[in-house]
Amino acid sequence: MRGEASGVSLSLPGSSWTRTRLFWTLFGVLAYLGANAASELTRTVPWLMRNATRIGGGLLVVAGLYQFMPFKRVCLAKCCRQEQFIRDEWRDGRAGALRMGLSHGLSCLGANGLLCVLLFAVGLMNIAAMVVLTVLIFAEKFFPQAERIAWGAGLALILYGTLVIVVPAALPLNGAGM
Repeated sequence: MRGEASGVSLSLPGSSWTRTRLFWTLFGVLAYLGANAASELTRTVPWLMRNATRIGGGLLVVAGLYQFMPFKRVCLAKCCRQEQFIRDEWRDGRAGALRMGLSHGLSCLGANGLLCVLLFAVGLMNIAAMVVLTVLIFAEKFFPQAERIAWGAGLALILYGTLVIVVPAALPLNGAGM
């Protein structure tokens, strides 16, 4: 039997928490390297810099559309219910624990990865946007109405992204490029 047979307390995430954080650290490093590569690319391709805001608007629309995808809902359900995930996906031993941590991390990446990319890209340009996206990710993970929150956020992201594409000044950059 999973979980119960091993005598492990399901109420303390312990090392699973550590592995999930390790996964997110790796994601953060990759996002940082991606941002540096994008920055270099904008230096060599002036068109990208001239259209950075519209590209940001397109990213907002894509993130908004992703909020409605079935894959997002499945990942969000697994990411939000850690105890149920542990009960359902229990694996014995260190290799099993590593597999569980990676699996849970991938579920959370599927649920919030695109919002984290937005957080990184838009947050570099605007601290208020960074706060709003952080609160959104928190709300999706910890409030029982996660799916409704995701859909409301999706609609808002699509509308705002469309506005930014049409009126680039709608995305305040605080003097920074994308």
